Amino acid sequence: NISALCEQVISLTEYRAQLFDYLKNRMNAIAPNLTVMVGELVGARLIAHAGSLMNLAKHPASTVQILGAEKALFRALKTKHDTPKYGLIYHASLIGQTAPKHKGKISRVLAAKTALAVRVDALGDATEATIGFDNRAKVEARVRQLENGFSGVPNSNGKTKNEAKKYTKTETSTTYNAEADMTVSSKKRKAEEADEEEEPKVKKEKKEKKHKKKKSAEADDDKKDKKKKHKKKKSAE
Repeated sequence: NISALCEQVISLTEYRAQLFDYLKNRMNAIAPNLTVMVGELVGARLIAHAGSLMNLAKHPASTVQILGAEKALFRALKTKHDTPKYGLIYHASLIGQTAPKHKGKISRVLAAKTALAVRVDALGDATEATIGFDNRAKVEARVRQLENGFSGVPNSNGKTKNEAKKYTKTETSTTYNAEADMTVSSKKRKAEEADEEEEPKVKKEKKEKKHKKKKSAEADDDKKDKKKKHKKKKSAE
């Protein structure tokens, strides 16, 4: 019995190796760019989950990132908790080799580049995986940046700009010279103080003039009304 079980295990491992070779050949033929980005197994899982390569190409990068974690996503939305950062793409080698605190950022970058690679595989005519290799190099450059503590965004060629140099204090810097200060003379100060005192007086005078004009205008209106009433009484008599 034990020898029979051993033979079954050996046959299953051989069959699994044959299936893996078949899957590798099919993935390299159907989706070479996707295979370069995430590997044969993860690429096949993504295609199987979406239904077909064309359906996967229609998904945006944000959906590709959490594809396979729909239950966790809807549970998080229902309970108003944090949504998942990755689904099936978590098993890709690029995410596996990053630090745990950077896995979310790398999964977002990898999902964006994977979405482009899938669209090229589904709609493009080229059989070579040039775009896949270029995108993978950019993702690897991003991984190196995060590991080195630099959070800049890489250029189109996958390289980053030179970091700004730290400021170094020079010895030729000038100090504050108190002797070069200018002081206002006492006459100017008195003139400025006098002007400041005159300003509120002028404002008060203007307000008083306006108030007098209003009073005189109201008095004139009252006189006119009285004259009109007096004339009406006379005409009525």
